[in-house]
Amino acid sequence: MTRAPNAALIESFLDMMSAERGASINTMSAYRRDLLDFAADARRATRDDVRRHLAQLSAAGTAGSSQARKLSALRQFFGFLYSEGIRTDDPTSAIDAPRRQRPLPKILTRDDIDALIEAARREAAKDAEGVRLLCIVEMLYAAGLRVTELAGLPLAAIRDKSGFLLVKGKGKKERLAPLNPGARAAIESYLDVREAFLPAGSRRRNAERFLFPSRSAEGYLTRRRCHQMLKDLALKADLDPDKLSPHVLRHAFATHLVEGGADLRSVQTLLGHADIATTQIYTHVASDRLSEVMEAAHPLSRHRPGKSRGS
Repeated sequence: MTRAPNAALIESFLDMMSAERGASINTMSAYRRDLLDFAADARRATRDDVRRHLAQLSAAGTAGSSQARKLSALRQFFGFLYSEGIRTDDPTSAIDAPRRQRPLPKILTRDDIDALIEAARREAAKDAEGVRLLCIVEMLYAAGLRVTELAGLPLAAIRDKSGFLLVKGKGKKERLAPLNPGARAAIESYLDVREAFLPAGSRRRNAERFLFPSRSAEGYLTRRRCHQMLKDLALKADLDPDKLSPHVLRHAFATHLVEGGADLRSVQTLLGHADIATTQIYTHVASDRLSEVMEAAHPLSRHRPGKSRGS
C-alpha cells in the first residue's frame, strides 16, 4: 500500500490545521479524504505524480470544482511539508488548477448560490447549528452584508416587520437593507433556536444583545468562525472552499443585481458604498454576461437567426 507512509504526515498536517488555523472537524475530515486519495509517497512525490493524480480524477469523471478543491488540499499539505523541512520542494508549484468546461467565474454563479443554499437547507434539517448557518447564508446573499456587519448585528436590527434590516456600516453610517422572503423565513426559524447559542454565566448578559450570540469575548459570532462555517458548507455543496467567503457572497449579491438590470445608484445604496466609483467594478464583473445578452438580443447582432440584412 502506498497510502500508508502518508498517514502519519497527514495527521501531523491536520493537527497543525486545527491548532494554528482553527479548522473545524468537518473541514479536517474533508482534507483527510482528499489527501488519502493521493496514492504517491508524499515524501518523494513529483510534479508528474500530482499531474497523474489529477488526470486520474478527470478520467473518473470528477467535477472540475472537486478537482480544484483536491488540488488546494494538496497545495496546503505540501506547503506544510516544505515548511517543516520534510521536503525541500513543493511538487504542486507551477501546476494550474483543473479547467472547467466553461471559464471559471470571478464570483459565484447563480447555480453556485442555489447549490450553496440547498446544502445549507440540508444542514438546517439536522440541528440548531444548521438552522443558524442557513440564516447566515440567506442574509449575506439577500442583503449583501459585510461579515462584520452581519456578525455584530444587534437583535433589535431585525425587529422591523416591514422586511428591512437596519445595518450600521463603515463610518457608523446606517442603511436599510431589504430582505427577501427566504431570508425572512430563515431568520424566523433561527430565532426559535437562538437560545441554544447564548453562553452561560457572566458573558450571557453581553451576548443577549446580539442576533448571533456566542461565547467570544465580544459576545457575538466572530468573523473567523463565520469564514470556517462557509468553508465547511462549500465542501458539502461540492464547491471549492477557496472560492467561498462572506465577501464573495457580497460580490455575488451585487453582480447578480447588475446582471438583472439594477442601476448602479441603487446597488451603491444597498452596499453602503460612499463613492459610486467603488460600485462601478460590478459593471466590469458582469460585463461578460451583459455581452452575451447583447449578442443574443440586439437586432443587429451578427449571430441573430434568420435572414441577413442584405436579403
